[in-house]
Amino acid sequence: MRVDAFDFDLPDDRIALRPAHPRDSARLLVVREDGAREHHIIRELPQLLRRGDVLVVNDTKVIPARLHGRRLGRDEQSQGAKIEVTLHKRTAPNTFRALVRPAKRLKPGDRILLGASLSGGITMREGAEIEIAFDVHGAALDAAIAVEGETPLPPYIAGKRKPDAQDIADYQTVYADEPGSVAAPTAGLHFTPELLGRLEEAGIARAHVTLHVGAGTFLPMNVDDTNDHRMHAESAELSPDTAERLNAVRAAGGRIVAVGTTALRTLESAADETGRVHPFRGDTALFITPGYRFKCVDVLLTNFHLPRSTLFMLVCAFSGTETMKAAYAEAIGQSYRFYSYGDGSLLFRAAS
Repeated sequence: MRVDAFDFDLPDDRIALRPAHPRDSARLLVVREDGAREHHIIRELPQLLRRGDVLVVNDTKVIPARLHGRRLGRDEQSQGAKIEVTLHKRTAPNTFRALVRPAKRLKPGDRILLGASLSGGITMREGAEIEIAFDVHGAALDAAIAVEGETPLPPYIAGKRKPDAQDIADYQTVYADEPGSVAAPTAGLHFTPELLGRLEEAGIARAHVTLHVGAGTFLPMNVDDTNDHRMHAESAELSPDTAERLNAVRAAGGRIVAVGTTALRTLESAADETGRVHPFRGDTALFITPGYRFKCVDVLLTNFHLPRSTLFMLVCAFSGTETMKAAYAEAIGQSYRFYSYGDGSLLFRAAS
C-alpha cells in the first residue's frame, strides 16, 4: 500500500521538547473498540483498565549511544574527517553496528577515535551503516561509551536543542534494566513508581519483555510503497516464565496490554496463530501494516507518532486507519503533545 496514505499535517508547535512533569500528568486520548474517543490523563490508567489485565512493559535501557569523533588519518600528514556515530546493535563483546554521518568519509579498514579515548576499526560499511570493532570489549567498552557518549535524542528534538543532564533521567523509563537501546520505549516514559503501585493495587499485573530499540527507528521511509520498506532487525527476548504468566492471564479472561509498540512487536513475534505466547529470544523485524491479524495483544498504550512512519501504520492496523486519522486530527485540534516526550493514547483493538 502507498506510504502517502499515512500522511497528515502536524503543526511544528505540537512536537514536545520536554516531557510532562510529573510524568503521569501527561494527557491520554482513549480510543475504544468502536472508535469512540475520550480524554483523560495518564494517572487515570488504573480506572481505564480492569482487574486481571496485565501490562507488558519493555525493560530495555537507553545507552549514551551517540558519539562524536573523527577518522584517524590515513597517513601521517592527514588529520582525518569529523564524524558522528550512533550505535544501534551490539554484535559481539567489542563490536557494534552503527549509523554514521557523513558515511562517505569512511571505508573498511579505517580507524576512528570517538571522544577522547574510544578507538576502533571499521570492518564493514553499507550505505550509512558501519560495523566497528573497538579496541576494548565487554564492561570496559560499556564504561568508555558511558564516558564518551551522549543521550541519543530523536532528530525532531535534537534538531531544536542539545541533549542535557535532564535528558539522562527524562529519556529513561523508571523500570529500565537491560542496557542496549538507542531510543527509549517512549510509552513507558509516562510511568511513575506511584502509578505502578496504584496499578498493582487495582489488580493489574506487570510483566517484562526486552526489545533493544535500534537507530532504524529514527530513519524515514524513503519508499513509495510499504512492500518496498525493509525494517531493521532488533534484538528481543520474552522469557519462559513471562510466556507462562501471559497465557494464564488470557486463559482467565484478562487482557494483554502492551506498553508501547516495542512491547507489542515482541509479543506478536512470540505468539502463534492461536494467540498462545511462547518464549522468544532473537531478532525481530516484524512490520505491521493494516490487514495484519493481531494474535495476542488486546490493548495498546502508545505515544503519538510521525506521519508516514511504520509506527503510525502499526496503530492504524490496530484500531483502523480512518479511526486513527480522526483520532490524530482531534489530538492536533486539542493541542496534544506529539512524539517521544509527548502525550499518550490508549487504544482498544478494533474488532476484526
